[in-house]
Amino acid sequence: MAGHSKFKNIMHKKGAADARRSKVFSKLAREVTVAAKMGMPDPAMNPRLRLAVQNARAENMPKDNIERAIKKATEADGEHYEEVRYEGYGPGGVAVVVEALTDNRNRTAGAVRSCFTKYGGTLGETGSVGFMFDRVGQITYKPEAGSADAVLEAAIEAGAEDVQSDEDGHVIICAFTDLGDVAKALEAALGEADTVKPIWRPQTTTELDEDKAGTMLKLVSALEDDDDVQSVYANFEVADDILERLTAA
Repeated sequence: MAGHSKFKNIMHKKGAADARRSKVFSKLAREVTVAAKMGMPDPAMNPRLRLAVQNARAENMPKDNIERAIKKATEADGEHYEEVRYEGYGPGGVAVVVEALTDNRNRTAGAVRSCFTKYGGTLGETGSVGFMFDRVGQITYKPEAGSADAVLEAAIEAGAEDVQSDEDGHVIICAFTDLGDVAKALEAALGEADTVKPIWRPQTTTELDEDKAGTMLKLVSALEDDDDVQSVYANFEVADDILERLTAA
């Protein structure tokens, strides 16, 4: 199994710190609705819905909110969302992948393009940077799930490809096609995961200086603040001391 990756998903940490609770719930509810509409409205019979509900619970989303989101999928006049992926370049040539769920492609494309332009980036065609990322499954656990050795052993038994453990918790990576099976095996060994989802993992990363990193973080934050955007991925990293200064500002 591969060793610890130097890359840290600082976009997730920054977004989680900045996002308002209501906006987080709105994005989670939209994913629940889409997942329920794509299959059975029963988490036990719909793997994607089960993961969406699990991730909503991990953010302490009220049960009533989750049930309303599932119900929307069965309503004839309910909202209809489609999955859209945008790709482009940010400051310093950083590759960026944006995943959205939208009921209006023109509105979302315009908003995403505006974010890229405002912060010195360029929105490209689909596929323009996607080849720089691998589509993989990511399963996270809080630190109390177990020691690094215990989680590593469980991950190996479950068929995972990589594990990163630090004071923030455990991040387990597996093949995209194995996500459901690995998550199920880990749940039996470690309990319910904090999050289970497919992600775009960069194959290589670019380290940015403080100026470009500051602008890049603003771009990511602006994208994540859009109601239609579900996830943002980028292939950059920032030195810890620079990141501390930027996030404290």
